[in-house]
Amino acid sequence: MATNIVVPELGESVVEARVAKWLKKAGDSVVAGDPLVELETEKIDLEVSADRAGVLASIKHQEGADVKVGEVLAVLDEAGQAGQAGQAGGAGKVDAATPPAAAPAAAPVDKKATPTAKNVAKAHDVNLDSVAASGARVTKQDVLKAALPAPPAAPASPAQPLPPAPAVRPAPPAPTSGSRSETRERMSKRRATIARRLVEAQQTAAMLTTFNEVDMSALMALRERRKDAFTKKHGVGVGIASFFVQAAIGALKAFPQINAEIQGDEIVFKHYYDIGMAVGAEGGLVVPVLRDADRMGFAGIELAIRDFAARAKNGSLTLEDLRGGTFTITNGGVFGSLMSTPILNPPQVGILGLHKIADRAVPINGQVVIRPMMYVALSYDHRLVDGREAVQFLVKIKEYIEDPAWMLLDA
Repeated sequence: MATNIVVPELGESVVEARVAKWLKKAGDSVVAGDPLVELETEKIDLEVSADRAGVLASIKHQEGADVKVGEVLAVLDEAGQAGQAGQAGGAGKVDAATPPAAAPAAAPVDKKATPTAKNVAKAHDVNLDSVAASGARVTKQDVLKAALPAPPAAPASPAQPLPPAPAVRPAPPAPTSGSRSETRERMSKRRATIARRLVEAQQTAAMLTTFNEVDMSALMALRERRKDAFTKKHGVGVGIASFFVQAAIGALKAFPQINAEIQGDEIVFKHYYDIGMAVGAEGGLVVPVLRDADRMGFAGIELAIRDFAARAKNGSLTLEDLRGGTFTITNGGVFGSLMSTPILNPPQVGILGLHKIADRAVPINGQVVIRPMMYVALSYDHRLVDGREAVQFLVKIKEYIEDPAWMLLDA
């Protein structure tokens, strides 16, 4: 019997994928659980596996083809494997009195791991024998989960939130001396989607940006006083990301229209706080979401952000990690940005941009002093958020960060 291998449901709002790599070729025998093909989507890459044994009879879409949810990728012939077994059995008769010879033991790694899992394990220096399988065989996701670094016993607190390394792309071939060569490559699904959505955000929203600056002295002093005790209790260093998440939640409660969205001629106010944290990943920016961030606490936020950064780097974020979000925080400061205007992540109507902490001369009580300062920016959709609310939102952020005790008093 022939079975169609189709493009699976890809998650919220994702309807198209690209065939990145076939892991099997036409005519190959497969068993249930074997990965057949890698698909590239606008958010993550995923494998499509065989749900039963058979022979891959035909491939309908080659590498590089764009496919939609439900479209047939290949045809699996379930009778193929049975037929091969029958032919093998017909080659000779077995004496019923003769006990069957013991089957040779399969190599442990080949038996328990998919080919992609073995490649990923080799790349991350992971011992496959120590990886727990989520199904019949160890998959790519199982290896990536095992490869995540455990939180260090006493890590140094990061000076900035969101410390992912920038994506490193392979350099094009070096041109010969005196040449004026060019190279051309196709956009990835993620990069093409980022390009489309950024243009849509500017064309469909009345986007403005307002700025303020924050004195980081009190927050940095608090972190310095409490970092050892915090790390000992929670097993993670206290950075500044959790402070800005908590400050943003307090400001969103004060200005609920910035935690809302426009649907037609209605305003949908969100009475929950799913905060997206923009992270640089291979292939482009991703925004995993801290769900119900107002219930997480400082340690929970720090642990979640650390996990997001690690999984963004090794490609193990899931579609569920990226779904939804009511407000976004992005930090260009980890790359040295002093000031920028972040672009909205529709249908959200606000995004907070953090920047580099730099010592600057500021006047305080008639004296010029040197303080660690950070510029913050709020981009907002003027259709729903007025300039007054946007400015006051940033002032509230400034109050919380410059005197963190206010976050406890307003909680």
